Amino acid sequence: MERGSFTRERVGAERKAVRLRRCRSCGIYTLRERCPSCGGETSSPHPPRFSPLDPYGKYRRMLKKEVEGGGDGSKVPEGPPG
Repeated sequence: MERGSFTRERVGAERKAVRLRRCRSCGIYTLRERCPSCGGETSSPHPPRFSPLDPYGKYRRMLKKEVEGGGDGSKVPEGPPG
């Protein structure tokens, strides 16, 4: 057998990429579309890719600042007043 022939044979074979997933309900990590523990929906635990040329980054940061700090740097009170 020629050296490295195994890898050359496997390159042409179609393989589905298996990606790690996390349950939105209970937080368990799995490879399945549904959580094996609670049956909840799973999603990718990885953050989206970063691009310095992101045309909408400015607006996302402005929205985040408004939601977290009220827009003027002050913290928004949590819960009902009183």
